[in-house]
Amino acid sequence: MDLLHELTTVIRSQLEIAQKVLILTHQRPDGDAIGSLLGIGLALVDVGKDVQMVLSEGMPDNFRFLAGGDLIITNPSREVDYIIIVDSGDIERTDDALKNFREPDLVLDHHKTNTKFGKINLVEIDAVATAEILAESLPKFGLRITKPIADALLTGIITDTIGFRTTNMHPQALRITADLMEMGGNLIEIYYRTVVEQTYNSARYWGAGLSKLQMEDGLVWTTLLLNERRLAGYQFNDDADLIKILSAIDGAKIAVILTEQSEGYVKISWRLCGSSSTELDVSEIAQKYHGGGHKAAAGADVFGKLDEVLEIVISDTRLYMKQFIKQAELLR
Repeated sequence: MDLLHELTTVIRSQLEIAQKVLILTHQRPDGDAIGSLLGIGLALVDVGKDVQMVLSEGMPDNFRFLAGGDLIITNPSREVDYIIIVDSGDIERTDDALKNFREPDLVLDHHKTNTKFGKINLVEIDAVATAEILAESLPKFGLRITKPIADALLTGIITDTIGFRTTNMHPQALRITADLMEMGGNLIEIYYRTVVEQTYNSARYWGAGLSKLQMEDGLVWTTLLLNERRLAGYQFNDDADLIKILSAIDGAKIAVILTEQSEGYVKISWRLCGSSSTELDVSEIAQKYHGGGHKAAAGADVFGKLDEVLEIVISDTRLYMKQFIKQAELLR
């Protein structure tokens, strides 16, 4: 019996015994976080478990089309006997609701920087999304993938790969996508809603960032301010997926967005661009700021004034790129 099969068997046994399950993900959840949360949450609901799916900030409007979103709550309201964390690389980035509970029983994730903070950690860094891991694992856990679950998992895969175009894409991810479609997943609708469609307010917010766009030696970057978010009428504290626009700019290798937060924090997002070399790894930069992620996308939260943080982050990112180029030349 290989280690993965043995681990899967243990998880299946634990899920069969568990009755009251709490499921959490990371702060400022993206499509993979939400898709993975709903994917395993709905699967456990289907087998009669008492499940609490928690997003402290609530369900983002752009994902409300997913079935099961009405089951998501902002605060745990009942006792639990099993805790699952999906798509979170470390305990610090996990939803604040975890602070009121013990160590998680199970962590399901694909981030290279995962700190293995659960009692059991199923972490597969070659997966394009945590949703990909769940698509393969749910049947092994003795759980069915229904149409709503297939939609949720497709959402995770599509958003984390920006529509199958990140540098970590691999054939198995496409095979899993086809399987999820055969299970009823609506690829066309999900692709449009998560990759193409934008709200009017988010487009206005993009305008603020694009007006300050800078590019130099393969590095492209911009900033988003609190007052710009308010003026645009954008209600969330992320970059409204502007990073996916920056990552498509011709000639860019790494894109960076710094988004000003309340209470003196700055959210930093790094993304590999276009067909950048798969040897580049933005998670290595994020780790310097106690952040994390994977090769293609990473992030961190830093306390400080935006202008000062911007100067340091751009300098460090430039240095990383120069060191990478130098190492590549030495290996030729």
